[in-house]
Amino acid sequence: MRPATAEDIPAVEAMILARSTWLEERRLPSWRGNAADLARQAENPEGDVWLLAEDGGPVIGCTTVQEHTPPWGWTEDELNEPAHYLYSTVTHPAHRARKPGTTMALWALDRAAQQGRAWVRRGCHFPGLVRYNETQGFALLHQVRRTHTTVYLMGRRAERVTDLEERFRALQ
Repeated sequence: MRPATAEDIPAVEAMILARSTWLEERRLPSWRGNAADLARQAENPEGDVWLLAEDGGPVIGCTTVQEHTPPWGWTEDELNEPAHYLYSTVTHPAHRARKPGTTMALWALDRAAQQGRAWVRRGCHFPGLVRYNETQGFALLHQVRRTHTTVYLMGRRAERVTDLEERFRALQ
């Protein structure tokens, strides 16, 4: 995992469009309409967009990691707990069998634990993503209505992941 840069924008957009095609072929909501905007987040000066990519190799996945949980939908006690918040996680479908999304989630858990965070939280908009995130050990904690959509808020306790390097090697 490495921070994204402006130079990564074309590769990130291509990866998001590949995932969009995969989703559309299954009649699922896709990222296509937002692909360019999402890819441009790679140049965020805050450095909160991370890529799963081998040096000089293709972009396998991306995720955004924020240092704070968004203020809406969480209890005051939850907001006072140190947490990282993941969103806009996308992986290339060609690497699906090796579970890059799970590897990125485990990386986030390990990173959060190393930085003294208690939780990794994430939000998503589709029940199918809730089920997928549950396979990674995340629990649905809240369901919140935001404007014209429902947001499913999930969390998992941060923890060290001892086999992370092994998992990264398996993606090569």
